Amino acid sequence: MVRRAARFGRKATLAAGIALALTGCERGTEADTLLKDYQQHLAAALDIVPPTPAPPANIAVFPDDDARLFEIPDTREGMLDIYALRECQIAALVANRNNQLGRVAPPSQRWLYELKLWRRLEACGQSEVAERLDDEDRQRLGRLTRTKAEQMPMASWNALFGSDEWTSNFSRASGSLPPDALDQPDDALAALAYLRIMTARQLDPDFQPDSTTLEQHLKTLREAPLSAQILRSLQLATLRLEEATALLKTASTEPSCPLANGVHRDELSARVDDQVHPYLEDLTRLAESWLSAVDALLNAQQASREAIDNYRHAWLSLDNPEAPWQRFLNARESHRQLWERLVQLCRADKEA
Repeated sequence: MVRRAARFGRKATLAAGIALALTGCERGTEADTLLKDYQQHLAAALDIVPPTPAPPANIAVFPDDDARLFEIPDTREGMLDIYALRECQIAALVANRNNQLGRVAPPSQRWLYELKLWRRLEACGQSEVAERLDDEDRQRLGRLTRTKAEQMPMASWNALFGSDEWTSNFSRASGSLPPDALDQPDDALAALAYLRIMTARQLDPDFQPDSTTLEQHLKTLREAPLSAQILRSLQLATLRLEEATALLKTASTEPSCPLANGVHRDELSARVDDQVHPYLEDLTRLAESWLSAVDALLNAQQASREAIDNYRHAWLSLDNPEAPWQRFLNARESHRQLWERLVQLCRADKEA
């Protein structure tokens, strides 16, 4: 409780300080202003000309429908054939799927339809009903059951990557997250977890997917394009850290401590401790938890499209050194190392 109160107090102080410093700024530019302000104070403390901040690159365009989705062939059976399997209770399902409303149902509902149809076929094949069918209808039942099971990974993939809730999560119109909006998104993380479990257990007869729960989680994902916002935040922080690191590299060529001005040095240290470090810590925790959850969801998929695989490697990978996450970690570590070297040099000068 004490730790939580201290953390709350720290965040409240940080948020208040940022709010005062950013009076008149548009929402969404706070993080950039914080990092640019740090660069200005760092340059002043080092007596170096501050950098001209470059605009951070946007994330890539999400692949379009043709490259992103599977085309699942219709399973065509005559009405007499379906009628022969009437005891399997699939006739009404097939009719609903083929009517006008069924054909325009959202991807999530089409996935639920495929799940329900497979479950009824699978249960029918394990029941006494199958024993009462003639050989031809029993073979038809087995063929339909296998076909639907084989198509299920593509159906679950389309349910995710065909949904507006998921595709809008990668909107290029999104900006970076403000420093006071980096708390763990528990509801959105729960949504990713449910989708992962539902995907992994979709052919488990003991798991019962629920339409209301699924749609509520998808609605949660629609509320904020977190994937894009986190990627844009990593892009921004990486760029500003690299620019600040260039200042430290310039200063590290000096034989003595370049932080001779005590006032500037103290102001810089306070800014790092009170604003920059907490911001980077919060962004690190949020990005790691979110990208790990997205990674787990995609790992649960048993089908994929090349365009998404390429996007995932370039933008969502936890391991690719050129992806935003690893580039951010490398930029942060490089900056930390140079900063520590500078502090040690100044400490040695002071002791001498």
